[in-house]
Amino acid sequence: MKAPASSPRGLHDRRPRTSPVRRRVRTRTWALSLLLGAVLAVGLAGPWLAPHSATELVTTPYAAPAPAYPLGTDHLGRDVLSRLLLGAPPVVLTTVAATAVTVALGTLAGLSAALVAHRRPAAEGVVMRPFDALAALPPMLALLLVLTAVPSRAGVVLAACVAGAPLSARVIRAAALPVLRRPHVELSLARGEPWSWVLRHEVLPLVATTVLADAGLRFVFSLYLVSAAGFLGVGVSGFDWGTLVHEALPGAALQPWALLAPLTLIAFLAVGVNLLSDNVFRTEAEE
Repeated sequence: MKAPASSPRGLHDRRPRTSPVRRRVRTRTWALSLLLGAVLAVGLAGPWLAPHSATELVTTPYAAPAPAYPLGTDHLGRDVLSRLLLGAPPVVLTTVAATAVTVALGTLAGLSAALVAHRRPAAEGVVMRPFDALAALPPMLALLLVLTAVPSRAGVVLAACVAGAPLSARVIRAAALPVLRRPHVELSLARGEPWSWVLRHEVLPLVATTVLADAGLRFVFSLYLVSAAGFLGVGVSGFDWGTLVHEALPGAALQPWALLAPLTLIAFLAVGVNLLSDNVFRTEAEE
């Protein structure tokens, strides 16, 4: 008998190959995720890792780094590393809370504005004009006004929402409005689906990458406000990173590590989260 000829592989038999660019993006994403996760884990565990208390005087002021205090001491002789570790949880938790609330409010407002603009364009101003008025308020002025009335961690979160939610709403509205005009949305409405279901299941998944990218920006913005509050003396604790920067400035020439350490951590978190959200955005766009 004649052996059957081996048939060429059809298109349905071919496995999609991951491009080198996509592999590099995924590798960077995983590396950044692990690195940021490690830094955040160490920061949140700071109270258990700190070798000294935040107020303990370990040696003379402005002491150089030594095995007992690896980052030296501050202007009162307190361990810089211990204060850095003890100040991490309030900074990280407040920043994450402010980011989550800001993105949630901005996404809800943006989707609502897109829906109103799609159905009744003349009524869109009812939703967006109050947010536009808040967007005109400088972030530092909003921070000072809110903290004057609510001088606490909740005040910092509220200030971040007041200053950041209007910008998030604008971004999400611009991304959601074209999606609402797509045929599958019209088909869902023709089936009798309520608008809440359409926004949740048909629109939100298609703007998820935009929401994620905006969340990265809101995290940096919230971290900036949390650090600025500490620098101005109204921080979330007496030893958060903004407060450490403020205290280290007068003696920066004598003990630069006390200033460089909190600045480096703030910059690392801000840049790392932005790069991570950008890589995740690129991965989703390629898929």
